[in-house]
Amino acid sequence: MTNKIPVKNIAILTSGGDAPGMNAAIRSCTLAALHFGHNVYGFLHGFKGLLNNEFTALAEQDVRDIIHYGGTILKSARCPEFLDENKQQLAAENLTKLHIDALIVIGGDGSFCGMLALAEYYKGQLIALPGTIDNDVDGTDHTIGFATAVNTAIDAIDKIRDTADAFERVFVVEVMGRHSGFLALNIGIASGAEQVLTFENFQNPGVELQNIAEHIKLCKEKRGASSYLIVAAENLWPQGVEQLCIDLQAYANITCTPCILGYIQRGGSPVAKDRIMATKMGVAAVNAINADKSMIMIGEISGSINEIKITQAVKHKKQVNGELLMAQNSILDIAELAKINKL
Repeated sequence: MTNKIPVKNIAILTSGGDAPGMNAAIRSCTLAALHFGHNVYGFLHGFKGLLNNEFTALAEQDVRDIIHYGGTILKSARCPEFLDENKQQLAAENLTKLHIDALIVIGGDGSFCGMLALAEYYKGQLIALPGTIDNDVDGTDHTIGFATAVNTAIDAIDKIRDTADAFERVFVVEVMGRHSGFLALNIGIASGAEQVLTFENFQNPGVELQNIAEHIKLCKEKRGASSYLIVAAENLWPQGVEQLCIDLQAYANITCTPCILGYIQRGGSPVAKDRIMATKMGVAAVNAINADKSMIMIGEISGSINEIKITQAVKHKKQVNGELLMAQNSILDIAELAKINKL
């Protein structure tokens, strides 16, 4: 342990939607901070905990065996009242009264926007770790929880494919992602879906309805009676995938079974990738605090730690992998093969 670094009071909170690997990040932040002689506190229920002064001291025994747990031991919550400037000031006052020198926020872009608001009144250090299954934060290849959410959805869809094969049915599976196509595209590719509907390739309901119906018809002509799987991003089709199934029935007499995976994607034990990445990010966050840095997010690009300004992390400029999107829409498209074989 070094004596050159001033002892600081470091607080941690998890905010917004939970993501597998958040506990691994809490563990890493805590152990790294304790290694340098800092005091560590955890605020409960995200930004609500800042407002209500809900906190607890964190010691090695509190985080020793949590790396494999899903969810977050610090709990999480939405906090719409944090939009109120008076509440932001109250949170800053509470942190100052508790002599918190630095706050680590583990969450998504909504949590980071909360940090930006807090920074107007709080003079301590603010460090962000990207924890969201949506993978919709700039400055990092992947966010904590994304890899686990993809694996969880694949496992579920593999089972759906079994029953789809047995009954030779069309299934439409809705996955999370909010307004980003990262989950839908990666899950669709990995599960061998015949069609993936994401924000990046969606035109409008009228055009898409015709395209989907024609695609299903061509695939049936190519393979005969068989299963057919559509993976769709949430918030994409007006009124959801249940309505898409109703629309396909009305438009082309195609019977579909909707399946919404929902919150199952946010739970479960984190896979190795999320555990390792969260651990690296947690140590990097404490190192950034030791270097007196603030208002940055710790990310990972090409396996290396990356630091990016919070203002840049929330701009939503990160795009899905264009090569994957192109491959799904052309090279791997069974309907396209059917067309080629007719030439």
